Amino acid sequence: MLDLEGWMEIKSMKREGHSIREISRRTGRSRNTVRKVLRNKAPDQTKRRRKGSILDEYKVYLKRRYHETGLSGVRLLEEIAGLGYEGSVDTVRRYLAAIDREESVSAKATVRFETPPGKQAQVDWAEIGKMPDEAGKMKKVYAFVMVLGFSRMTFVEFTYSMKLPVLIACQQKAFEYFGGYTREILYDNMAQVRHPSGKLNPKMLDFLSFYGITLKTHRPRRPRTKGKVERNVHYLKDNFIKGREFRDFADLQARGRSWLDNTANRRVHATTGKIPFEMLKEEGLLPLEAVGEYKRVESVQRKVTSEGYILIGGSRYSVPPKMVGRKVTVESGYGTVSILAGETIVAKHPQARKRKETVTDPVHAAEMWKLSVRGQTVPKAKPAKLLIQIPDERPLTVYEEVIG
Repeated sequence: MLDLEGWMEIKSMKREGHSIREISRRTGRSRNTVRKVLRNKAPDQTKRRRKGSILDEYKVYLKRRYHETGLSGVRLLEEIAGLGYEGSVDTVRRYLAAIDREESVSAKATVRFETPPGKQAQVDWAEIGKMPDEAGKMKKVYAFVMVLGFSRMTFVEFTYSMKLPVLIACQQKAFEYFGGYTREILYDNMAQVRHPSGKLNPKMLDFLSFYGITLKTHRPRRPRTKGKVERNVHYLKDNFIKGREFRDFADLQARGRSWLDNTANRRVHATTGKIPFEMLKEEGLLPLEAVGEYKRVESVQRKVTSEGYILIGGSRYSVPPKMVGRKVTVESGYGTVSILAGETIVAKHPQARKRKETVTDPVHAAEMWKLSVRGQTVPKAKPAKLLIQIPDERPLTVYEEVIG
């Protein structure tokens, strides 16, 4: 029989965006049971004599949600009130304060968690200073750090950005450096991974799903759960950055890699008492060859020209005429260029084979022609080589008139 905690767990996982199949897999409940819970607004409960605090039957749920989200007592009250709780917000607040006191004590006496081989890597960012870019403009420089939990093997990549495409590229470089990847990765609650609302970034999930990697984030208020990578961030700053000067960004990157190869991963680690590079042989990483290459989808903003095109990669791609003058998002990758207005794909094309080509959808060309016939002012497109598939039933003269 499904208890209250199990019922609340299913509801919570659904709010987080998990499918019925995934909820069933994670909880061990049948899909029919999951569907039944999601249909009901409140759990089936038999009346029984209450013992102890009015909050007792909600404490497990509250503690887990507090750890996952850090929500206030008022917000958590809203959640459990919908589950049948009839007490006050003060009772909830006192319980949350008790959790903080308990964990404040336990945090000072953290038991070190040793990771089995090949199970987990930890990731973090560190801001290390400023440096001029290729144009001479001073920009912040960040260090991406990944540490393998078992061997303590470390990878560092310096960047000018912490955006998601950069984060994904850094992880791929780390996989190549290590010669494989772990079954799960533990992240800070960084915005590139998890939105403040609690929703996971779908593009990050797509990347990790490609490799079959499980995403983990440390609990709010408990950053020690990723202490391995944080200690390596301190080690990087103290042993490599502090007191050194670098000619330029390329020099920083090159000397950083040399430091990894000859110092960081060749020293006797203070905790394990062993050399990370030697321990790597026992790490048992999943091989990259088994999954192939993950191709990133690049996303940029473009404004639709008066001719009904956007320019990307040196080539032009048609957009519905109604989008003229509007800003759109262009995603390119996997041989495809997708054009989105908000979350809606308004056009999709094969990528141009070379620069300065024009890729036109016949429907867009016909719509533009109709606007011209109605007497509306529509500038003609500049002559260019076209990648266009024209239906047999339409005369070629129609399109020749449109494109000049």
